[in-house]
Amino acid sequence: MSFSKEDIVRIAKEENVRFIRLQFTDLLGTIKNVEIPVSQLEKALDNKMMFDGSSIEGYVRIEESDMYLYPDLSTWVIFPWVTDNRVARMICDVYMPDGTPFAGDPRGILKRCLNEAKEMGFTAMNVGPEPEFFLFRTDEKGNPTTELNDQGGYFDLAPMDLGENCRREIVLTLEEMGFEVEASHHEVAYGQHEIDFKYADAIKAADQIQTFKLVVKTVARQHGLHATFMPKPLFGMNGSGMHAHQSLFKGEENMFYDESDSLGLSKTARYYMAGILKHARAFAAITNPTVNSYKRLVPGYEAPCYVAWSASNRSPMIRIPASRGLSTRVEVRNPDPAANPYLALAVMLKAGLDGIKRKLDLPAPIDRNIYIMSEEERIEEGIPSLPGDLKEALSEMIRSHVITEALGEHALAHFYELKEIEWDIYRTQVHEWERAQYMTLY
Repeated sequence: MSFSKEDIVRIAKEENVRFIRLQFTDLLGTIKNVEIPVSQLEKALDNKMMFDGSSIEGYVRIEESDMYLYPDLSTWVIFPWVTDNRVARMICDVYMPDGTPFAGDPRGILKRCLNEAKEMGFTAMNVGPEPEFFLFRTDEKGNPTTELNDQGGYFDLAPMDLGENCRREIVLTLEEMGFEVEASHHEVAYGQHEIDFKYADAIKAADQIQTFKLVVKTVARQHGLHATFMPKPLFGMNGSGMHAHQSLFKGEENMFYDESDSLGLSKTARYYMAGILKHARAFAAITNPTVNSYKRLVPGYEAPCYVAWSASNRSPMIRIPASRGLSTRVEVRNPDPAANPYLALAVMLKAGLDGIKRKLDLPAPIDRNIYIMSEEERIEEGIPSLPGDLKEALSEMIRSHVITEALGEHALAHFYELKEIEWDIYRTQVHEWERAQYMTLY
């Protein structure tokens, strides 16, 4: 919805809003916020709210800490789960004191990539995300356990799906906050769930992913459960993905559709896919940003490990859903919900635009089950693998001009540093598996 400053001030008064959260996202994808009393609302609407950027991951040094939050008025919403002393929210862009956008703001990075698309004649990037999550029981202190709350499977219902009531309340809460929810269901693994909401332009879609995570975790806690978007919480089960359906538009025209093509795909769509495939290994550190992400990207659990595409086969990284016309889209299946959605969409868009600019050739589709192909067969077909771990992904990212340009110098340097630290901590840690494997053997 579109709101003016006057609309927001009026609604806040009518709905007895007492506090406003000014939200933004750090480099790792964590939601941050400054909460202000309603008496400061007009100051916030005039872009005069300052915060300390040196305390936020990947932002600035202590000697240059002052930063400003510019609320996006279209993101105004009142949290439905707070009935007394009501709380509203606006998502903000981050600016420097001189009035320039902060180069390391993930939302601003996505906007920069969208501006590049507009310069090429595309008026919108539409995105339909599919973030999956697990529900775990909590202990008497409210801390998460490793005990799942059900043993349901794909599309199961109660009594097998014991997360049904929680999931239904999540849907109702999302709808109260303006989401158009299309479906919700139990996923393949025990305790795993998916809620699909309608596609939107890229900025709104990324905003919605962040709001979705907040709602899921809040409602789950009210049900005595812990919701996690960790990509692979349990060994031997499917992990959680965040498939990203995407298309480019010029006005009302879907530039990915061509009815004269045998698959209904335009040259633009084919170039875009070629760019995604070309840079997939380089952007994996962004779309799959944790050590744990690469434990999902292994054969046997429906997660894509191989850089290929198909119109129907679900083992490659890119799939083309059956809908055509305005619904023609590319489904990129490797991202996971630990990703910063702004950065993930930015690097995928940048990769696709590079394919369009350079008119990259799209490899032939792979309509076989890649999981059962031998390594020799994959080499013969020219099918690369996604990186095997975070360290390999970081090495690929840092060598890619396209992906480093998408992030910009500030975000690249800080993201790389943070992830190198994460990898080093993981690499030097002694894990329970090692003790079980080696303590008595040696």
